[in-house]
Amino acid sequence: MEFFVIQALTGLASASSLFLVASGLSIIFGVTRIVNFAHGSFFMLGAYVAYTLTTAWSGPLGAVLGFWGGLLAAAAVVAVVGALVEILILRRIYGAPELFPLLATFGLALMVEDIVTLIWGPEDLLGPRAPGLEGAVSILGQPFPAYDLVLIALGPAVLGLLWLLLHRTRWGVLVRAATQDRAMVAALGVNQARLFTGVFTLGAFLAALGGAVQIPREAVHHALDMQIIVEAFVIVVIGGLGSVPGAFLAAVIVAELNAFGILLFPKISLVLLFLVMAVVLVLRPHGLLGRAEEAPRPAPGLAQTPWRPLGRAAGGAVLALVGALAALPLFAGDYTLSVLSEILIFALFAASLHLMMGVGGMVSFGHAAYFGLGAYGAALLVRFLEAPMSLGLLAGPLLALAGAALFGWFCVRLSGVYLAMLTLAFAQIIWSVAFQWTPVTGGDNGILGVWPSPWAADPALFYLLTLALCAAALTAVRHLIFSPFGYAVRACRDSVRRAGAIGLDRLRTQWLCFTLAGGFAGLAGALYAYLKGSVFPEVLSIPVSIDGLVMVLLGGIQTVAGPLVGAGVFKALSIHMSSETELWQLVLGGFIVALVIAFPEGIVGIWRRRVAPLRAERPDAEG
Repeated sequence: MEFFVIQALTGLASASSLFLVASGLSIIFGVTRIVNFAHGSFFMLGAYVAYTLTTAWSGPLGAVLGFWGGLLAAAAVVAVVGALVEILILRRIYGAPELFPLLATFGLALMVEDIVTLIWGPEDLLGPRAPGLEGAVSILGQPFPAYDLVLIALGPAVLGLLWLLLHRTRWGVLVRAATQDRAMVAALGVNQARLFTGVFTLGAFLAALGGAVQIPREAVHHALDMQIIVEAFVIVVIGGLGSVPGAFLAAVIVAELNAFGILLFPKISLVLLFLVMAVVLVLRPHGLLGRAEEAPRPAPGLAQTPWRPLGRAAGGAVLALVGALAALPLFAGDYTLSVLSEILIFALFAASLHLMMGVGGMVSFGHAAYFGLGAYGAALLVRFLEAPMSLGLLAGPLLALAGAALFGWFCVRLSGVYLAMLTLAFAQIIWSVAFQWTPVTGGDNGILGVWPSPWAADPALFYLLTLALCAAALTAVRHLIFSPFGYAVRACRDSVRRAGAIGLDRLRTQWLCFTLAGGFAGLAGALYAYLKGSVFPEVLSIPVSIDGLVMVLLGGIQTVAGPLVGAGVFKALSIHMSSETELWQLVLGGFIVALVIAFPEGIVGIWRRRVAPLRAERPDAEG
């Protein structure tokens, strides 16, 4: 009994740090509608700056003042950084669709990770102990860290201060009003720019403070951002977007799950958090204490022009491009052909995600699930049946299709960020199965020896096979987009009420779109397994899903060709820069941020805008 009490108290101590991060993320999203992927970077910066200040100030200012003063000063420094990020970067793209700030903050997260390594080095850093709280106290005869008692009190204290700020000050009233209806707040003459800056600064301060108070408990390292941001998103979604009390309640639930999960449910400990989130979203689609999201409005200046099939000239150009790609084995070496095969595979992966997002209007944070299912579908046939590649390329998409059909049935009943987070939950469930079901999947050792059949073993032949399959799949995707089914999907995306009025079944239509997108991603995953010759759980991981999002947004979500161009540019830059410099994430992140600020419509969107006058005179061109 005593042991369980200590575990529960340990969970409450962790809940305070989680709440600090999640409350800031919830407030920022509630007001600005920004899915802030860089929020974990503020947490990490808070920990690093706190380490530096507490170490430097412990002597001159005294142990107590130096430590606690260093924590608060670190949070204040990062809050200033957050304000500058909002003013210099995010303020310029508030008029863009909601996913573009996600792309910008992802670029920032990439940059911060390399900047942290440059300043503090790659080694883990151990922060100082809190003065006077280095030891343990006895609770029911069991030792318990004295510092954790302070953390247990910190969470409710911050919750109370936030309640007073949001309910007893004019600024807080404006924040709550903007959370409910931003348009009405703007109509009343409130300076939204100043309000957004204040909210973002507060969110950055809370995230940094959450990182700072953790330095006596765990080492500071450059992977803290990814480690915390996923849990923070889960907490915000479980609690309800924009709800600070919901974030506190969810933080306690998540922290206690982390504390007891490994003891009570060791076989599903890695996925327990996402199972709970999936159950909450299925039963309460807007979280425990959340409200329904407002309907998204088109961004000014970025209204979509109708898509049209390829005209005769554009079709000829595409055929010429495919012909040129098919001729490359005559000139290119094996390494170049392998790189091009990978780019083609991820172009198909991005196109499948665009079918779901751009055409169907369903944002996915877990599309890697179907990419990974395709890879494992092919690899498992090789491992257990020694099946040829032709069967693997059939089994992979079928397994992904089945997974997408199952998960999509639940996902299409949600919308917005809630739908995106449910896709993430299902993806993490699949990842945990692949990671922990060692007798079947090989666990973290993966499945090796997934090589192409002898007739396609040569890199040139495998490249031609990849080109043929990807070209055929991409043609099928385009045919779906411009078929009656594609028009029905877009109708459900643009106006649910009007689609229902003309007899369209939204759930059925979007579910079928979701399923087909998963099947195309599965084909890409099966090809990837044979390209690499092995499959590991990483193919199902969150970074792969985020890469897919970046490819789609980088190319332009409002165009049919955007995902293909985005995938080509992103993968080519990633592969090239990772071989040229150790700071490739800094360079790539800076490129992404600059592109989003200058051209939020994406690379293909730039081209469309530049040639719009010419295309207006040529109605047979693609829209």
